Amino acid sequence: MVAAAPARPVSETAGMAETDVTGPDPASPATVAVNTDAAGHLPFHDTRDFDDARRGFVSTLPELVVRNLAGRVVWDMESYGFLGAEDPPDSVHPSLWRQARLNWDHGLFEVVPGFFQVRGYDLSNMTIVEGDTGILVIDPLVSTECAAAALDLYFAHRGRRPVRALLYTHSHVDHFGGAAGVVDEAEVQAGRLPVIAPEGFLEHAVAENVLAGTAMQRRAQYMYGALLHRGPRGQVDAGLGKTNSTGTVSLIPPTVSITHTGQRLEVDGIEMLFQITPGSEAPAEMNFLFPKHRVLCAAENTSHNMHNIVTLRGALVRDALAWSKYLNETIELFGSRTDALFAQHHWPTWGAENVDAFLRLQRDLYRYLHDQTMRQLNQGQTGAEIAETFELPADLENAWHCRGYYGSVSHNVKAIAQRYLGWFDGNPARLHALPPVAASIRYVEYMGGADAVVEKAQQAFDDGEYRWVAQVVDHVVFADPGHSAARELQAAALEQLGYQTENATWRNFYLMGAHELRNGVLDLPPLRPAGASALSLEQVFDVLGVRIDGPAATARTLVTNWEFTDTGEQFVVSVEHGAISHARGRLDPDAAVTITLARTTLNRILAGTVVLPDALAAGEIELAGDLEALAWFFGLLEQTTPDFPIVTP
Repeated sequence: MVAAAPARPVSETAGMAETDVTGPDPASPATVAVNTDAAGHLPFHDTRDFDDARRGFVSTLPELVVRNLAGRVVWDMESYGFLGAEDPPDSVHPSLWRQARLNWDHGLFEVVPGFFQVRGYDLSNMTIVEGDTGILVIDPLVSTECAAAALDLYFAHRGRRPVRALLYTHSHVDHFGGAAGVVDEAEVQAGRLPVIAPEGFLEHAVAENVLAGTAMQRRAQYMYGALLHRGPRGQVDAGLGKTNSTGTVSLIPPTVSITHTGQRLEVDGIEMLFQITPGSEAPAEMNFLFPKHRVLCAAENTSHNMHNIVTLRGALVRDALAWSKYLNETIELFGSRTDALFAQHHWPTWGAENVDAFLRLQRDLYRYLHDQTMRQLNQGQTGAEIAETFELPADLENAWHCRGYYGSVSHNVKAIAQRYLGWFDGNPARLHALPPVAASIRYVEYMGGADAVVEKAQQAFDDGEYRWVAQVVDHVVFADPGHSAARELQAAALEQLGYQTENATWRNFYLMGAHELRNGVLDLPPLRPAGASALSLEQVFDVLGVRIDGPAATARTLVTNWEFTDTGEQFVVSVEHGAISHARGRLDPDAAVTITLARTTLNRILAGTVVLPDALAAGEIELAGDLEALAWFFGLLEQTTPDFPIVTP
C-alpha cells in the first residue's frame, strides 16, 4: 500500500459529530434487508480470528492517541470506541463490522518467544525480533511519531535494547515511513547499523506515487475516508487496518540489498533465509524465514483479506499470476519448515497445518481470480461483464481471510482485464465516446431534462435500486452541477451503497462522494512528495516534466546546464517541442543558462523548506547566462493541488 497523507489531520476529523456536516442519513429499509441477509450467509460461527488477534497480548496504552511535537494528533484509536459493540449497526455490512473490530485490537503482542509485534499503532504492523545483543526492527510503520510510540511500548515491557538493524519488507510507505522514529540516520550512514531491503526498493519507494502523486493523494482521501467522521455511519476501517497515520514520513535508504531467492543473512545472531517476490503485492518485496525458530514473515503477500490487484487510489496493475506463483514457491521453500507465520498487517497464524492451509487458500485465491478472468476474456466477455457474475469457489468464499475488505472480486477482475487488454473493451461505440460532461448533457436532454430524471430516479431510490440511481443521477450532476435535488439524491444513493458494501475502501469511496456532494471539496495546499531527497536527479527532472505546461512550452527551445557542487553531478536539461529531456554527465557550452547549487539545496526546495528566490538571495544558487530564459522555464511549472472535484465536474 502507498498513499499520501489525508487532506486534513486526523485530529480534525476523527470522531466528527454528525451535526458538523450535512448528513449522513440512516440506513434505509432496503439496506437493512441487504445487511441482514448477508449476516445469514456468512460463517460467523467461526471466531478463531478473534482468538488469534488477541493471542500473545502483552500490553497497550489505555488511551491510544499519538501526537507530534506540536501537539497535533497523528493517530487516534480512541475515536474507534464505537466498535466495542459486538452487534453490527444497520449502516455497516456485518462482515466489514467483524473485520473492523478485529483491526481495533492494538498493543504489543508476542508471536513466539523473541518475536513481538506492535499492532494497531498505524495501518501496518511493526515487528521486533530479539537478537543476541539488541533487536531487529521490521517495517517501521507510516510515520516517525507512531514508530517511536510503538518502540517505546516494546521497551516498556521488554527493556530498552539497541536497534541492531532495520528491515523493510517492501516498497510501500506504510512499511518504511517511520524509519527515523526508530533509528538514527547518522548511525546508518556511518555503517554501524544496516538497513535491509529487497533489490529495487529505493527506486520503487520514491517513484510509485511521485509522477501521479497529486492524483493519487486525492483518490487516497476517498480510499481511506480522510474527511469522514468515525462512527457507524462514517469511516469504520480500511480493511488492512484502521487508516493511515498523518505524522512525519521519513525514508532512510537501505544499505543491504537482498538480490535473490535463497540468500541468507545473519544480524545480531538472527538468521534469515529470503525469497524475492518482485511484482507481487509491491514492485520490490520479499518473504523470509527464520529457520532456527520455524517462523515465516510473508510481508504483505498474504493478509487476512483479499488484497488489491489494482488499488482504488490508482497504481500500476499488479500481476495476479506471478503473485500466486510466488505463494506456491513459498509453500515449496518454507512450508515444511514453518510453525508460525506473521505478516505486516493483521494477526499471525500458528500451527504447521494452519499455516499450510492459509498459504494454499491465499495462493489459490489469486490464481482463481487470474485464470477464470482470462478464461472468460477469451470467450469475448469484458471485465465489467465478468465482474458482475464472478463467484469464488465455496472454500475461498467462506474463508474469512479471502473476503474482499480491501481488494474485491469486482475491481480485481477488472484489473486483471486491464492488465492484459487495457482500458478499451473492444466495442467501437466506446472507442471515442464523449467525455462525461458532454455526454451527460445529451443524456439528460434525451431523458426529458434534469427534473424528469430526478423524479424517476427518486422512485428507483425508494425501490432500493441504488446502483442505478447512482449511475443515472451522475449524468444530471455532471450536466447541471447546481441541481440541488440531484446532488442530494446522488449523495443519498452513494451513502446507502456504502452502508451495504463489505469492502472498506468501497465504503469510504461511497461515503466520501456523498460527503463532498453535500459539503463541497476542501481547499488543499500543493503536494510535497514524501522522500523527495531520495529521488535521483533523473527522477527530479521527470517530476518537473509532468508539471510543465506543454502548450506554453512549445513557444521556444531552451537548453540549461545544472551543476551540483556537493555530488559533482552535471546535467543538460532541455525543453523542446513542449517536452523536457535530460542527459547526465556533461554540460552544453551553448546552454542559455547554467545553474550551480548543492543537491542539499535542491532537496530543501523540493521539501518546501526554502523557496527559490530566498535561496538565490542567500547565495545558495549561482546563475550564469540568460536569467530571463530561466524565469521562463520556472514559469512553465504548474502547481497542482489534490482538491480537484471527483463526483462533480
